[in-house]
Amino acid sequence: MQNENVTGDSIQMTDFDHPKLNSTLNVLTILSFIGCALQLIGAGWGFYSAKTNYDQKDKMVEQISSADVPKAAKAFMPDMAHFEELITKSYENRLPILILGLVAVGLCFYGVTQMRKLKKQGFLFYVIGELLPFLSMVLFIGTFSLAGFAFYFGVCIALLFIILYAMQRKNLVY
Repeated sequence: MQNENVTGDSIQMTDFDHPKLNSTLNVLTILSFIGCALQLIGAGWGFYSAKTNYDQKDKMVEQISSADVPKAAKAFMPDMAHFEELITKSYENRLPILILGLVAVGLCFYGVTQMRKLKKQGFLFYVIGELLPFLSMVLFIGTFSLAGFAFYFGVCIALLFIILYAMQRKNLVY
């Protein structure tokens, strides 16, 4: 009889000792799940719109060249020759870019899931998943893919989340 009580008490004690997910890590992981969904949509959209963009690239270049754009906005716009090459390479390499995009989503999702379980290994998977799309852009499209507001905005968001997760690593106990 006494052994049953001790066993029951020790099980209850481990339930109390189990670390909890703090609110900051909870919010970060929820936002990351939303980011994974957006990244998944973006990867699919990039794959399916590559053909349309390639077919309409001449019209797009003409519209952008003739547009009356403020000087401040022109700093964020790529050179037209680079823009045409970006569209062409995006179309030619759409399948590997899609595959690496899906792998990146999977790594991010797995990493966030692990961090919700307070596992340190999740951080590494998340960082690789966040950086993989930028690496694949440079590898398959070229360094001129680094131009443009969208690229820099994406890099800033990815770095912000990596830094915020790095600050929460002390709460990851497993």
